[in-house]
Order: sequence, then C-alpha cells, then structure tokens
Amino acid sequence: MKLFLQFAPVISLAKLFGKSDRFFELLASSAKSAHQSIEALARLLQESKGSISLAELSVARRNEKKNAEIISEELVKVFVTALDREDIEALSKALYRIPKTVEKFGERFEIMNHLVNASDFAPQMAIAQEAALVVVRMVDMLAKNPKLEDIKAENDKMQDLEGRADQLVVGYLKEIYSGNIEPIKAMAMRDLYDLLEKVIDRCRDSGNVVSQIVLKNS
Repeated sequence: MKLFLQFAPVISLAKLFGKSDRFFELLASSAKSAHQSIEALARLLQESKGSISLAELSVARRNEKKNAEIISEELVKVFVTALDREDIEALSKALYRIPKTVEKFGERFEIMNHLVNASDFAPQMAIAQEAALVVVRMVDMLAKNPKLEDIKAENDKMQDLEGRADQLVVGYLKEIYSGNIEPIKAMAMRDLYDLLEKVIDRCRDSGNVVSQIVLKNS
C-alpha cells in the first residue's frame, strides 16, 4: 500500500509576522520624491524670468511628508521589520529634510529674486542633482542586501560631491565679502547659497544613514 504524504504549505515567518518589502518601497519612494524636488528646483531656476513657481516644490514636499506619515503608521502595525525600527525612522526623517529644505530655498528665492540671478546657483544645483541621484541609488540598494563595499563606493561619491560643494562656497564667500557687491545683495546671496549647501548636506546625511544601516547589518 502506497502512502501519500501531504505536506502543509510552508508559511513564511516574515509574512506571518507582517515583515514585508513595504518599508523598502516607501523609503525608495521617499528618495525619489527628494530627487524630484531637486530636479524641479533646477528646472525652475533654469526657466526663471525673475521668479519661480513654488507649487511643484510644495507637491514634492507633501509627497515626502505623506510617505513619512505612512512609514510611522506602518511601524505601529508591523511586528517584525527587515530593518531596525529606529533605522527606518532615521532614514525617513533624513529623506524628508531634503524636499523641505528645497522648498525653503524656493520661498527665499521668491522673496529675493530681484537681488540675485538664478544662473548664479547653477554650479551648486548641478552638485545637488548628482547628490540626489546617489541617494536614490543607495536607498534602492537597501532592499537587495548590498555589500558594504558597494555602499561605501556610493558614499565616497557623496563625500566627493560635498567636498566640491564646500569649495564652491569658499569661492562664493570671497566674492560676497570682496566689497564689490551691495550689502543687501550680498546678504541675499549668502542666505541662498547657505540654503543650497544645506540641501547637499541633507543628501549627505541620508547617505550616511544608509551606510550605517548596511554596516550594522553586514
């Protein structure tokens, strides 16, 4: 007599306890929103005739905020997460700060546009755009269990971009304090250059969080 053994279907413990790729998807979406906000600002400045529309920047920031809120809600519902909860929260907050700072730059530029030229910010914007792409790549890598050296290579690119941005700022400061620029214009330029530097710093911060997460889990 033949015996037929019927095996119960294997149940994934990850699925049983609510562990899924949901957080990877949400974080990747946040990184893309951050990138889109920087791309929108670059495009708006390039097309600027003395002012820019803040609506597109506001949409990117609201999308990022919505993602951050969903992540917070999901963390309450899910018992087991692929990454430590504090790491998910830290990365979510770091990513949200990017479009938030971009929008702040847009608001200040709208006030000061009569004092500055949009083209003056093109070199910094180009670096910010590159930095945002690095962030997108690094966050996307998280779901693929990346090697530490691969993440380090991307983070090294980010550090190089930040170094280039710092050199630009030194050049800007020399120009601002040369005495050849009217004080009110110099103040406006300094404020806007500082805000764009912060955008790049926010990208660096996000990259550092990803690096720390991978290092912890390697």
